[in-house]
Amino acid sequence: MKKTLLMMGPLLPSTMQKIEDAYDVHRYWESNDKDKLLKSIEGSCEGVVTDGGTGVSADVLKQLPNVRIVSVFGVGVDAVDLEYCQNQSIKVGNTPDVLSDDVADLAVALALACCRRLVNCDTYARSGLWATQGAMPLTTRMTGKRAGIFGLGSIGASLAKRLEGFGMSIKYCNRSQRSDIPYEYVASLEELAESVDFLFVTASASGDALKAINSKVLEKLGPAGYLINVSRGTLVDESALIGALKKNHIAGAGLDVFADEPHIPESLQKLENVVLQPHHASGTTETREAMGQLVIDNLAAHFSGKPLVTPVLP
Repeated sequence: MKKTLLMMGPLLPSTMQKIEDAYDVHRYWESNDKDKLLKSIEGSCEGVVTDGGTGVSADVLKQLPNVRIVSVFGVGVDAVDLEYCQNQSIKVGNTPDVLSDDVADLAVALALACCRRLVNCDTYARSGLWATQGAMPLTTRMTGKRAGIFGLGSIGASLAKRLEGFGMSIKYCNRSQRSDIPYEYVASLEELAESVDFLFVTASASGDALKAINSKVLEKLGPAGYLINVSRGTLVDESALIGALKKNHIAGAGLDVFADEPHIPESLQKLENVVLQPHHASGTTETREAMGQLVIDNLAAHFSGKPLVTPVLP
C-alpha cells in the first residue's frame, strides 16, 4: 500500500510524476476546500512535500498528526516551521549543494549586468539609438574590484571561486569565521559594505539576518557600490534599497529575490539602475532535476528507516 503524502505546490513535472508514481499524493494548492482535504487525510498522511518558498506552516502540520517528514525542494527552509517540526520529531530535508553552481553563476551574471549595464545597452542597441545618438556612455569594469560576500556557505564559496577568476579581492561576513578558506573575515556587515565595490548576498534567511541589508549598510556601500542578492528578499530592507537606488546612494542592484514574491514593487520595476530576475538562479534543467531527485531520495530514505540524505532536522 502506498504511503500518503501532501504536496503543497507544483514542482518540476518529472519530479511530480515520480513522486505520484510511488506515493498517494494529495495536491494542496489545487484544493477548493483545503480544510476538508486535510481532514480527509488526517490519519493517513505521513509526509509533506513542498518547495522553499511555499514551505509548510504549523497550522497545516497540526492537522496531520502522523506526518514525520517534510521534504523540501530547495535550500531555504525559512518557510517551514522548524520549531514545530523539531518539537514533534518531524524530519526535514532540503536540496543543498546541487544548486550552488547555478546560483553562483547567476550572481556573477547579475553583477556584470549591473556594472556593464547590459540590459540598458540591449535596449540602446534595439531601439536604434546607437545609430542616432552615437556610442553609449562608458560603464564600470568588474575585473579587479573588491567583492564582499554576506554568507559564505556552499553558494557563497562557489561564488568566491568565480570571483577569483575576475581578479577580485574577496572578503566575507558570516556567523563565524571559517578556518578552511583563505578570504578575509569581517565581523561587521557595515564594515564589509564600506570596504567593497560589490556586496553579494548568499546568506540563509535566519531570524538575525532578516533585513540585515538596511539603510546603514547601503550607505556604507556607497554611490559606487553594487548590491547583488541571490538568497532571500527578506534579508534586505526593500524600502531602504528602493530609496538608495532612487537617490543614487548606491550605483545599482541585481536582484533575483524579493520580499513578497512573486510581487515586485512597481518602483523597483521602473528603475534603470536595477536588474531583475524572477527568483530563477537555480532555474536550469540540470539543477532542478538534481533537486527533484534529492526530494525523492530523502522521502525514500525516511520511509525505509534510513537517515535522510540531506537533513536539516534529522
